[in-house]
Amino acid sequence: MTFAPKKLTATMLLCTALSGVASMSYAAPTNPTAPVSVIDKWDKTFAQSNKVDHRKVTFQTRYGITLVGDLYIPKDRGDRQLAAIAVSGPFGAVKEQSSGLYAQTLAEHGFVTLAFDPSYTGESGGYPRNVASPDINTEDFSAAVDFLGLQKEVDRTRIGLLGICGWGGMALNDAAMDTRIKAVATSVMYDMSRAMGHGVGDGKDRYSTTDRRAVLQYLNNQRWKDAKTGSFAPGSHDISVDEKGNVSASDRILPEALPANPNLVLKEFFDYYRMPRGFHERSVNSAGAWNATMPLSFMNMPLLSYANEITIPTLIVTGEKAHSRYFAEDAYKAVGSKQKELVIIPGANHVDLYDNAAGKIPWAKFDQFFKTNLK
Repeated sequence: MTFAPKKLTATMLLCTALSGVASMSYAAPTNPTAPVSVIDKWDKTFAQSNKVDHRKVTFQTRYGITLVGDLYIPKDRGDRQLAAIAVSGPFGAVKEQSSGLYAQTLAEHGFVTLAFDPSYTGESGGYPRNVASPDINTEDFSAAVDFLGLQKEVDRTRIGLLGICGWGGMALNDAAMDTRIKAVATSVMYDMSRAMGHGVGDGKDRYSTTDRRAVLQYLNNQRWKDAKTGSFAPGSHDISVDEKGNVSASDRILPEALPANPNLVLKEFFDYYRMPRGFHERSVNSAGAWNATMPLSFMNMPLLSYANEITIPTLIVTGEKAHSRYFAEDAYKAVGSKQKELVIIPGANHVDLYDNAAGKIPWAKFDQFFKTNLK
């Protein structure tokens, strides 16, 4: 199967212009916190449900950035106030991909759900584009709780979080801090601080201490280059260090085409993000790269430092064959809650739980967990 790029629309051209490529200067636009767009048409990678009402919404973080989300509400709700779930991820994805599918499906199960684009990505505001931050992205989840708690359809005493991939770590970090959250779940979670600070390896960290220092030097040298050019260079957050200590990174997250005999994990991601199955033009993973210096804050700010203070019910789901499985297993050990569960899906790899192409997302488990703990 070959990938056929979609025809560029005016909106796509706007998003491309704001995507964090090297042509972007430090001069901020008129309102850098405003949404990039708020598109009402159904442009998701999954079919729209006839059991759920959907509407586009916006809300602000305490940093003043306007986030754009999709609110899903069961059609048969009557006048009841329902439990609600804020959903985001994977890292580098948009709400039109995996998080939207999770949100819509859980709305079919009777919850009010909100899938949103994190700050600096997708349709949400924030400048420069395509930046992630352990602090700001944790705040994104709390801002979603703010929003949900003000909706007439929501019982604000029954709000939970669901984080997918890198947003699993962000959800756990927020659950350790935001006392309004009553239950938290993750799906094939990444700890992005560990992933960028120590390298994603085969069941364990990849970087030696020397490698880590080399990566920091590489990224800080990039800061000089950005400062000189007045632009933000694009780059992948997965940075390589060879046996001689040479550091390198791609200028995009996924290649235009797979190389011969690709790494199996690369192929997993490519088959989702770059193929019609999961491609979306606003997704960093589908169409571009992060700001190259983005990993710096994650490398020095461990997301799960206070995981032992999580006391609410916690569900951590991962795949038996997921390369990220060790993140989930170690997070499970770190979480302090007495009501915690680790679920390992037989035969599932990491991307199998992004959508239901392989039929492996444990919808019944997520449904049971939130119905039990958001009473």
